[in-house]
Amino acid sequence: MSLIGRLRTNDDALRKRATAVIPGGMYGHQHTALLPPGFPQFFERADGCRIWDVDGNEYVDLLCSFGPIVAGHRHPKVEEAAAAQLARGDCQNGPSPVMVELAELLVERIAHADWAMFAKNGTDATTMCVTIARAATGRRKVLVARGAYHGAAPWCSPRRDGTTLEDRAHLIKYRYNDLASVEEAADRAGDDLAAVLVSPFRHDAGFDQELPDPGFARGVRQLCDRTGAALILDEVRTGFRLNHGGSWEWLGVEPDLAAWSKALANGYPIAAVTGTDSLREAATRPFVTGSFWFSAVPMAAAVANLDVLRDEDGVARMERAGARLRQGLADQASTYGLSINQTGPVQMPYLSFAADEDHERGSVFSVTALEHGAYLHPGHNWFLCTAHGDEDIDRVLTATDAAFAQVRRQFGDG
Repeated sequence: MSLIGRLRTNDDALRKRATAVIPGGMYGHQHTALLPPGFPQFFERADGCRIWDVDGNEYVDLLCSFGPIVAGHRHPKVEEAAAAQLARGDCQNGPSPVMVELAELLVERIAHADWAMFAKNGTDATTMCVTIARAATGRRKVLVARGAYHGAAPWCSPRRDGTTLEDRAHLIKYRYNDLASVEEAADRAGDDLAAVLVSPFRHDAGFDQELPDPGFARGVRQLCDRTGAALILDEVRTGFRLNHGGSWEWLGVEPDLAAWSKALANGYPIAAVTGTDSLREAATRPFVTGSFWFSAVPMAAAVANLDVLRDEDGVARMERAGARLRQGLADQASTYGLSINQTGPVQMPYLSFAADEDHERGSVFSVTALEHGAYLHPGHNWFLCTAHGDEDIDRVLTATDAAFAQVRRQFGDG
């Protein structure tokens, strides 16, 4: 059912209140400037793959909280484990035994992992990886792909406000999937190369996604072996959605360090760093900590979530739903004579329109889909979860059919 014409009175009132007490009314990736006009800012509840905004409008959720929800909102087994741990204790003077259980589970499931450490969010994890690599090598330079997002700390923030040139002084850029550019960047670093930081696939916001070329992945691994630098894989966005272990295991490429967060505990706040034995001692030296990093409830949720994904064959379920969605979108675009690109893994899809550099068509598409009950995003990859069934994908496709029709009306074919 279309939501066109429904008021957003509660959302508007909350935005007004927020503006009075929160700088700009909102910040970070939730800033209103990053949402198309007409999108709700505040939500009341969620269940499975459905979400409800504060005005009672229901949507099929294809953003999954920007990635943390992988088993569906409020999965009963995850919630049961979290509640049981909360009844015993959460933030205490020291960690719960579940910390050891979770570390053992990650070491068991992830091919490269010989140990694990925990934090709260993706920025914590990527920063820890870089810090450990520098401690291990005694070097400073880190290679990062142009346009890649690795967190919101000053050393990697996508915005320069409030940061200094010195914060990024030891970063050297390369082009994703361009091994020659990595070699060139490594030559620039010389004997000061500490690490190469890379995402499992290119998922820069606002651009078509790019799967890894096997030769690129293996070449980066060989470069790190040759130079003594650490290969860091940023699994924050991809972890446990593409594979039950590491996202490059299918390539036969293992990193030295990996950063995890988002889907690790199905919405509970936790991050992890995993590493090889060669970096175990180095990981003991930097002082990395946080008052809430040892909280037990997210760790219990993570243990349950990883078991749910394994027992329910979560990756395969997301692949099936994603393939159904991708085919449906392709058929609809063809029907309306519209040229689209669908890139990235099917469980983390991204749709763009040809000749749409300003994302104007994408914004019209996403707003219209929203008005018909599907929550998409015009400039960020989407996320599927295990709760997306055939009925849900069909409902999304009903919404996107209306969205394609609106794009055709406003912009014509092509």
